[in-house]
Amino acid sequence: MIATNLLLAAVLCAFAANSVLCRLALGAQLIDPVSFTTVRLVSGAVILALVLAARKERMRPRSAVNPVSALALFGYAIFFSLAYVVLDTATGALLVFAAVQLTMLSVGLVRGERPSRLVWAGAFLAASGLAYLLAPGVTAPPIGAAACMVLAGASWGIYSLRGAGKADPITATAWNFIAAAPLALVLSFLFIGDIRLSQAGIGWAVISGAVTSGLGYVLWYAVLPRLSVTTAALVQISVPPLAAFGGIGLLGEAFSARLGLASIIILGGVVLVIAGRQHEG
Repeated sequence: MIATNLLLAAVLCAFAANSVLCRLALGAQLIDPVSFTTVRLVSGAVILALVLAARKERMRPRSAVNPVSALALFGYAIFFSLAYVVLDTATGALLVFAAVQLTMLSVGLVRGERPSRLVWAGAFLAASGLAYLLAPGVTAPPIGAAACMVLAGASWGIYSLRGAGKADPITATAWNFIAAAPLALVLSFLFIGDIRLSQAGIGWAVISGAVTSGLGYVLWYAVLPRLSVTTAALVQISVPPLAAFGGIGLLGEAFSARLGLASIIILGGVVLVIAGRQHEG
């Protein structure tokens, strides 16, 4: 049990670190967002390909690559980077988390799911917190950057739904990274005139792709079978606060009262959604 808890803590810290690393590189303009995305996806693809090789799996791209999932992963990565050029760590982490949850709930409705009243209440609360955070005001995040982060969350929500129930999620994740990396390379070529690189920026992007993303997902899928569905959902709520603490402690970012209240409302709503789904099950 201790080993599981330590592994879980490492995974959650890795996921939260993605926001910190992205903001660390892009906020200081150490690298442009397209290049950060490209380096992140390529380094993630390389490390995951090595994981597949270590597992002695044959490369079967035709049967393993899912174009829609790869496109969703690419969409998440590029919008995530574009948003963090402007947004602070805590705001970005909260926005992407809320967008993921609301996207997954919305897709469920389209598929014909009928949520309980508790789920509806949680969704309304989370959406209200999101609206409050984005409402015009002195401390409101820039709408363009916020929209990019919401799109990143929507993309990740779609990616997560498409990956649900995969027999071998590590292999699926590896091939999605391998397929998404060329898309980022093409985008880099199209915006070659805007490239801005530094050793530090590239280094943070490599760590984000290879360690906190690539290896982070491998560890997550290793610990996931040891957790109940409810526990797995609940522990992910800790990612935005961890990212916020990272931004405050490592980057010196401020944490406004507005962001704090929005966090309580949104995360509280997500807890209700999870509780409602557990009751339905």
